[in-house]
Amino acid sequence: MNSTRIINAPSLANCAFTELGQQVEELVRGGADWFHIDIMDGHYVPNLCFPVKIVGELKTKYPEMVADVHLMVTDPMSYLPLLKSNGADWVSFHMDATHFSRRTLTTIRDMGMKAGVVINPSQPVSVIEPVIHFLDYVVLMTVEPGYAGQRFMEDSLGRLDALVALRKAHGVDFLISIDGGVDYPNAIECARRGAEIYVTGIFTVFRQPDGIADACVRFKQTLTRAVEVLD
Repeated sequence: MNSTRIINAPSLANCAFTELGQQVEELVRGGADWFHIDIMDGHYVPNLCFPVKIVGELKTKYPEMVADVHLMVTDPMSYLPLLKSNGADWVSFHMDATHFSRRTLTTIRDMGMKAGVVINPSQPVSVIEPVIHFLDYVVLMTVEPGYAGQRFMEDSLGRLDALVALRKAHGVDFLISIDGGVDYPNAIECARRGAEIYVTGIFTVFRQPDGIADACVRFKQTLTRAVEVLD
């Protein structure tokens, strides 16, 4: 695994919906690596966000962009055929949303997509051990899921260390995604500790004085430099 890999995956839930197309264009122009697309059903989390068809529309217009879909829903398996037909690339779901995490992961992979699970702040990182050999990535929630704009939970750094240690102990190579309250100080710490994917939002990419495109460039350059110091 390349420990210096930095993937900027801006969460589209942070876009101003009246300016969604323009802001997505700015993300692409700024060199964002992935689109992070939250799909919420109003049941697993008390919020609604994005229909599945946005995935297809984004992939049609920007086929080179990776569509990273985060399912915050009570029945993740039922979404998979539609996600596949809309071109989703990476799909993650919450393990406590289904009794059949292994089956769900296997189905995602069998459909040709990359598969991941999400660890909530109230769950130990060891919750992934029964399915650890079926994972392409793990999303470590660093806020409670469901709402954008929350602040990073500081105990998340210790949880990241535990997740990195678990990855090493099992000899697996899943990527680690950090989701929630990502700002420069905590992103740099996460990069130095072994995370690869950053679900960025209002503290790094959106609502920045230099604009979305330049903010994307600045974020990637800053984290890359921070990790290169360790090499």
